[in-house]
Amino acid sequence: MKFENVIFYWKRSWVLGLGSLHTGHRSLVFGLWSFFFFLFSFTSFSQVKSSIDSTKIKIGEQIIYKIEVETNPGNLVVFPEGQTFMPMEMIDSYPIDTIKNKDKYNLIKKYGLTQFDSGTYTIPRQKIIISDKTFLTDSLKVEVNTIVVDTLKQGLYDIKPIIEVKEIGSDWWKYLLYILLPLAIVGGLLYWFIWRKKPLTEAEQIALLPPYDRAKLALKKLDESNYLENEAIKDYYSELTFIIRRYLDEKVYDRALESTTDELINRLNLLKEGNQIDISKEDIRNLESILKRADLVKFAKSAPDIELAKMDRNTIDMEIDHVKEALPEPTEEEKLLDAKYKEELERKAKRKKMIVTVAICVFLLFATITGFSIKYGFSYVKDTIIGHDTKELLEGDWVTSEYGFPPITISTPEVLKRFEVKIPDDYQGKMKLTTFGFEKRGQFTLLVSTSTLAQAQDSLDINKAIEGNLKTLESQGARNILTHNEKFSTPNGADGVKTSGTLQYPLPGTQNFIDGKYVLLSFVANNQIIQQVTISWRQNDVYADEMVERILNSVELKKAEE
Repeated sequence: MKFENVIFYWKRSWVLGLGSLHTGHRSLVFGLWSFFFFLFSFTSFSQVKSSIDSTKIKIGEQIIYKIEVETNPGNLVVFPEGQTFMPMEMIDSYPIDTIKNKDKYNLIKKYGLTQFDSGTYTIPRQKIIISDKTFLTDSLKVEVNTIVVDTLKQGLYDIKPIIEVKEIGSDWWKYLLYILLPLAIVGGLLYWFIWRKKPLTEAEQIALLPPYDRAKLALKKLDESNYLENEAIKDYYSELTFIIRRYLDEKVYDRALESTTDELINRLNLLKEGNQIDISKEDIRNLESILKRADLVKFAKSAPDIELAKMDRNTIDMEIDHVKEALPEPTEEEKLLDAKYKEELERKAKRKKMIVTVAICVFLLFATITGFSIKYGFSYVKDTIIGHDTKELLEGDWVTSEYGFPPITISTPEVLKRFEVKIPDDYQGKMKLTTFGFEKRGQFTLLVSTSTLAQAQDSLDINKAIEGNLKTLESQGARNILTHNEKFSTPNGADGVKTSGTLQYPLPGTQNFIDGKYVLLSFVANNQIIQQVTISWRQNDVYADEMVERILNSVELKKAEE
């Protein structure tokens, strides 16, 4: 019975009772009653009514739910907010209309409600707070009917074609640039210092000349020196004898540079007698004379005349020509061996360049890995190079979206896909269940589910919902489940229960079990809706731990007006 009806019957009983009292007593009682009723009317007066403009609608059609409050001026009135009308969905909340009626105010609040599934639904009682008192409206039933389509009158149309959506470009080219730029710098340095054909120095150009040309050029440079002008006879003869000895070392006797004068002359005589070199005895005597004179200058401090030194220079020049003429022409086999020798030298030089290049690259790679390992840790660097499933998910492009109704906003590595879950027979027709999920087999699992009861309950035990979820895990093969419950609040202030712990779950396709962790978030709305977020992942997976932390920090239960 409503509060105003109680007052009416209470007043009526007092009036009827007064007729049987003595006149004096009647006056006294009537005065007391009038004084009490005056005080009651002065302190507070309020009444609340609710109504809908239609009890039958079609799917998706809107009805207007109206709450009327008559109250005294100055009283604070708080109307329902958010999705308190489930299973009906609030799609609009209209401003409050205020009408003054004598010494009272009539406040009218309207809501736009709808439902997209056919059936009979009950709009639950709504809580109205007036000052410090709470009033409840009556519950109302609404019938939602399907729309009958007459295919004879209503034309049928083909399914709309798939529309290609251009993918938004990512910043992959930046990461590619970060890789290619250092490689280009290293490659450029290797080419410049190792593989580039460098300009030959004068000494290298001379070294590439044939022995005869090199000896002639050395005599020319000796002429350009200032040894004789400065009377540096010792240096002059040292250079002169080195020229002829080196030429003989390369073309006649490979120990000419380290042999004494007598040893060299004896060797030349033996080669002549063995017909290995066609050089005259006079040429040998000339060489012997100049070499012995040079020995006296170098070791006995002899000082021959400058003109004699010039004559010895010309003699050496002539003997170089004679030795060249006396040497036999190289055979084709010798030329081929010489070509192969040059090719071998080039091959060795190329191999040396390759070894140096590989060594530098290995060193740089090792130094880079060592540097990143010191900064980020070796495991992170190893997983970056080799690859790791959950690391790729963590560092990929995340998606923030809403799932179910009322909506659960959550950020995930990939878009959650909706899939059907069979409702137990005991709950058929009593509840609706929507589930969205994502799974990386054996690595990471995420589920978002919303259960909506057909009728609101006096109270929903969240612990039973948690227990049911854990039983579902057991039915899927999980074992040794340890639990810990604590309060949980989303960033926008929705309170729930966080259940976490460890478990063992089977590795798909094998008989082995994996040590894992899990987190279960549970929320209750209007004693009719249970919303849950379930996450399970491997133990000792730091990337999965970071993903879970990021997901939990993103969970929000949005209100309809948000």
